[in-house]
Amino acid sequence: MASTEVEYKPEPAEAPSSRFGWHGEGIRTFKIAAWVSVVALLGMIIGNHEGHVEDFYLLGFVAVIVFILVRGEILSRGKWKKKK
Repeated sequence: MASTEVEYKPEPAEAPSSRFGWHGEGIRTFKIAAWVSVVALLGMIIGNHEGHVEDFYLLGFVAVIVFILVRGEILSRGKWKKKK
């Protein structure tokens, strides 16, 4: 095998994380990071801007992030509840 080739080893069917039942991303961590980003973007509006074009871009990014977060919460509402 050449030095630039990587040996492929498929993951075993029994992943170590399967013992404690975790197979996903840290959704809660992603949500917290997104809200921190929203606060940081809003904080960037404060400053010595002569034109306000950059403020509109910041507000646009904030609106998109908040929309995604709120939409995700609405769509996942009741997802973990047992159906009767």
